[in-house]
Amino acid sequence: MGLDMSNPPGLRNRKKEETRQAISNVATLLFVEHGFEQVSVADVAREAGVARKTVFNYFARKEDLVFDREEEVRVLVRKALADRDDQPPVQTFQSLMRTLVETQHPLFRITERPIQFWQMVADSPTLTARACELQVTLADDLTEMLSATAGRPQSDPDAQLAATMLMATLVVAYRQALRAFREHRKPEAALISVMERGFVGVDAALFGTPYVTASD
Repeated sequence: MGLDMSNPPGLRNRKKEETRQAISNVATLLFVEHGFEQVSVADVAREAGVARKTVFNYFARKEDLVFDREEEVRVLVRKALADRDDQPPVQTFQSLMRTLVETQHPLFRITERPIQFWQMVADSPTLTARACELQVTLADDLTEMLSATAGRPQSDPDAQLAATMLMATLVVAYRQALRAFREHRKPEAALISVMERGFVGVDAALFGTPYVTASD
């Protein structure tokens, strides 16, 4: 059987990603405007011009329509750790976060839109619970990536400490940036200030481990 070159795999994957992003964008707009609990998956499907089943083909549950960038974070961290050369894992992670802030990556871009987004999350018990779950999940994933990079077991307490502290630092820094934006102060300055203080704490706590200290 010959290959169908009219729709190659790369194009199909790109179309799938575009469809996924379009559905997520529509869902977020509806949730922000009407509230998460007040909008059904059927409402999202109708507004996006797709079948309800199609929505679930891309998103396992309704909350995933809101928090749809976690895998992007994992990919960025994995790539940074894989390309790190001799830099210790924690410093590699910190350098990546600084770069994302400096380049105004959407994950750290503070505008009116994320203000509305997080207010929507705060107004929904379901989304608030899911946000807490994701913070724990991402910390666990970061623990696994850091320990693997350092050649230590996944249960290594140093990796767990580093990942938990790094995630907590980013959460607090982002919250302060949102507050600064609402108070008409510079959000990037607030974010960087808290982030760098947190990073100093992580470096001090993990000093002498392969996570922050380069091997001889």
